[in-house]
Amino acid sequence: MYKDSIKRLLDFFIAFFGLSLLSPIFVLVTVGLFIANNGKPFFFQKRPGKNGRIFKIIKFKTMNDKRDEKGTLLSDADRLTLIGAIVRKTSLDEIPQLLNVIIGDMSLIGPRPLLVQYLPLYNEVQKRRHEVRPGITGWAQVNGRNAISWEQKFEYDVWYVDHISFILDFRIFFLTIKKVFVREGISAEGQATMEAFKGNNIKY
Repeated sequence: MYKDSIKRLLDFFIAFFGLSLLSPIFVLVTVGLFIANNGKPFFFQKRPGKNGRIFKIIKFKTMNDKRDEKGTLLSDADRLTLIGAIVRKTSLDEIPQLLNVIIGDMSLIGPRPLLVQYLPLYNEVQKRRHEVRPGITGWAQVNGRNAISWEQKFEYDVWYVDHISFILDFRIFFLTIKKVFVREGISAEGQATMEAFKGNNIKY
């Protein structure tokens, strides 16, 4: 019952209240990124949701669009703006996703929505992460976030799908708050964010 109905109701009301509470910060960050990114404070990207349905995720745009002389985008580290780095380190870039939660594309807690191009790369077990709505934070995020391998991340995601409950979501919520203050696992070692997933041959 919690997974099928109560979770969605809690998502809506908590996200609505949270967005209202954080509205001053939302406006402040929007203005700062508007200036830093030449009028583009938001980042929109297609991501797979529950059952693989594609939706557009909304985040604060923490990187600019600078390119080299050949027109190729520079690396993430080179495009990360000063205010963008602050926003990312404090996880404020996730605030706009509360709109995705209110709409119903996402949940507060669940496997993170990854890139559409990763869909063909998952094995049969890893695909199960799409059996629930993706979340702003999740079991993988409080167990290493970008500092763990893709295989570990997917194992945590599937474990969450099999053990979803109010108590587990409550635990993840408060562990997430702790992670934000401690600033753990924001980047993979030697990376500004997380290296791309290239698939694997692991069988479960």
